[in-house]
Amino acid sequence: MSGLTHKIYLFTLVAITLFAFVYLGFYGAEYYFTDLDQRFFHQQNDFLKPSGFIGHGLGIVGAFLMVVGVFGYMARKRFRSLSRLGILKHWLEFHIFLCSLGPILVLYHTAFKFGGLVAISFWSMVAVVFSGIIGRFIYLQIPRTIEGRAMSMNELTIKKANFNIDLKNQFALDDDFLELVNNSTVSDEDLYKGVIFRKISKRLKFEKQQSRIIRTELEKRNIPKNKQREILRNVRAEIVLGRRIAWLTTMQNYLRYWHVLHLPFALIMLIIMIIHIVVALLFGSTWIF
Repeated sequence: MSGLTHKIYLFTLVAITLFAFVYLGFYGAEYYFTDLDQRFFHQQNDFLKPSGFIGHGLGIVGAFLMVVGVFGYMARKRFRSLSRLGILKHWLEFHIFLCSLGPILVLYHTAFKFGGLVAISFWSMVAVVFSGIIGRFIYLQIPRTIEGRAMSMNELTIKKANFNIDLKNQFALDDDFLELVNNSTVSDEDLYKGVIFRKISKRLKFEKQQSRIIRTELEKRNIPKNKQREILRNVRAEIVLGRRIAWLTTMQNYLRYWHVLHLPFALIMLIIMIIHIVVALLFGSTWIF
């Protein structure tokens, strides 16, 4: 998948998710804002209630998407026979898509009415979604190959060493500028003190400052604008790589702790969801089948 194709792919997944959320909210807004004890008399009740034609269908489709998203990604990670079916990075992105769209459909299936055993499953689902967002951020901080494999410190060191050589050969930049670039990728130890959110804030602020310094130096050298943008894009990528190298061990540890938290919530959600489906079937709730 080329860079442009990948961007279109991601844009499509995000667009579908946002469209589903906005469209369903707009379509049923009047019903969802109606008091629970008055919904029975609403003209959309037969369609949007949890056992209604649309509401029930949303629950089925949403549950199906989450099951496929969870077990499909788990299978791709664990079975070598599936390694030829696309790279892991793209599977993860599709997993995130299904496990974002699925909960949105389930949310509208509940008609915003939570209670009993199902409430535990719903709030477990919410915990899974939010922990997934955190996990995605942690995942992105660990440098990876195109295939999605985490890079070793040795690979990162080689990549960083080759950067200056490529920059000098491609753009004929002087040694003073290259030294400035090197300094911009190495931050003060003070940036890594404090709680994680403070570390992130301080590091991102540092990166913005360094980008401004690099841009100013490029303008002083009267380099054409198109080359300035290309150099700055490469330097910013190197600054981000420097951050990921500095955070590598910490983020790897966070990822291990994250798995310990994320998986139990997902299992609780799936188990209670299956119980809910079985009970619904036993009581004769069958949708259109």
